[in-house]
Amino acid sequence: MSQQNIPVILLKDGTSRTRGKEAQKNNMRAAMAIAEAVKSTLGPKGSDKMLVDSLGDVVITNDGATILDEIDVEHPAAKLMTQVAKTQDEQVGDGTTSAVVLAGELLKNADTLIELGIHPSIIISGYKKATENAKEILDKIAIDIDPEDKKTLAKVATTALNSKVVASEKELMSKISVEAVLQITEVRNSKRISDLDWIKLVQKAGKALKDTELIKGVLLDKEVVHPGMPKSISSAKIALIDDNIEIQKTEFSAEIKIEETSQMQAFLDREQEMIEEMVQKIIDSGANVLVCQKGIDDLAQHFLAKAGILAVRRVKKSDMEKIARATTSKIVSTLSDLKKSDLGVAGRVEQIKIGDDDNILISESKNPRSVTILIRGGSKYITDEAERALTDSLSVVRDAIEDGKIVVGGGASEVEIALALRNLAESIGGREQLAIERFATSLEIIPKTLAENAGLDAIDLLTEIRSMHTGAEGFKFGIDLFKAKVNDMEKAGILEPLRVKSQAIRSASEAAELILRIDDVIAAKARPGGMPGGPGGMPPGMGGMPPMM
Repeated sequence: MSQQNIPVILLKDGTSRTRGKEAQKNNMRAAMAIAEAVKSTLGPKGSDKMLVDSLGDVVITNDGATILDEIDVEHPAAKLMTQVAKTQDEQVGDGTTSAVVLAGELLKNADTLIELGIHPSIIISGYKKATENAKEILDKIAIDIDPEDKKTLAKVATTALNSKVVASEKELMSKISVEAVLQITEVRNSKRISDLDWIKLVQKAGKALKDTELIKGVLLDKEVVHPGMPKSISSAKIALIDDNIEIQKTEFSAEIKIEETSQMQAFLDREQEMIEEMVQKIIDSGANVLVCQKGIDDLAQHFLAKAGILAVRRVKKSDMEKIARATTSKIVSTLSDLKKSDLGVAGRVEQIKIGDDDNILISESKNPRSVTILIRGGSKYITDEAERALTDSLSVVRDAIEDGKIVVGGGASEVEIALALRNLAESIGGREQLAIERFATSLEIIPKTLAENAGLDAIDLLTEIRSMHTGAEGFKFGIDLFKAKVNDMEKAGILEPLRVKSQAIRSASEAAELILRIDDVIAAKARPGGMPGGPGGMPPGMGGMPPMM
């Protein structure tokens, strides 16, 4: 055998490798399978998924990010799609299903072009141009809003809630979302900033969804530390202490030799005096409510109760920060530094019972910059889904407030972009023209899926929308799923933040481009107990995606 015919082995025994079209096909099929899995959940008439994990825990939801987070995806290309949803959720808080469905459709259309002999590099180039132009078109058709217009913000929130289980109480939920975000919004360097970390969501199963309420203050899952303390304080002056209200233990071992009983008593008396001095420091500051991040000694509890001070201990750092924002108090690291100016003010601090649990409610502050939403519902499944829905609703309101720009929903924006991209494709020509046209066709999967999930004729409605998209106001026409017809989406109140739509198109395009670039899959040897991918990197089940349940 000549030297040039000796095979060169680079990979470990058991490693599989798939190249060229086969690798591309495998990856695209897996990504498209993920898109198909969530497609039926899109829109207000979409279905829910029941997800059961290995322990038997059940999640019922139609939230794209939650579905893709819960299912156990093995295929690497499928994992890229779950990352699209995760990024969309982290960046803008909504539009996860749209982003994944669009990415799947972009890959489906790219597959058709590859079959026609068009190189993936040309498709990627066309998709990039289409994405940039889509962003410009969205900016042109965006509608400027007043960031404090509660009516418009409520419509944005309602659009996000329409597809959720809580849609029956969407008016209440949207009102709560708008008020909560406006309450925590602040202006920094002439920009509005709405940090949703200052909104605390608390679930309490029991009562009905309509009993969900916004608390302009903080609800703690704690109780008063001593039975002798008052359970309610009006005109509260609150001290926040990040310190132990107890005698500090030494960091090293020590022995104290006591030869007489009087010395023992003196030692105990001194410990008591030290505790009393600590409590006196709190009393002298004028505080009548103490919130402590660490421990409170039993003796200190007794003296605090005698002084009529309501005290809570072992409060989480995040809750301490929320109380500080809600009551304009300062967190004091050392008790000896506590002074009157560090105290916060609240109209009422009280211990209340919600269901079987005792809670501390700090409310009636003058202008709280931190709020709590108490979510009620008939079961844990309902409150879980209500929290997911409110998270989306709060996110879209934040996006609209920070940017001051919205676009119409119901597939209207996608059809407008698709029409503009087809005109662009004609001016470009060549093979890139085909890629841009396929990008435009892919965008129309959103109105098509919305119609299909509502049991409507997608082709007829899409044709009608295209015919309506003429003139200055034509871009506002989309599918009104509640009236089962084409309608002016602005008048119908179907509005979405510009940020959500832009991010969904960008995320989907980037995911599709990333998968199209891959032409070689090298899968390591399987470990005992299961392998990361079947032949060619494909795991068993669902065209590359493992069984979801």
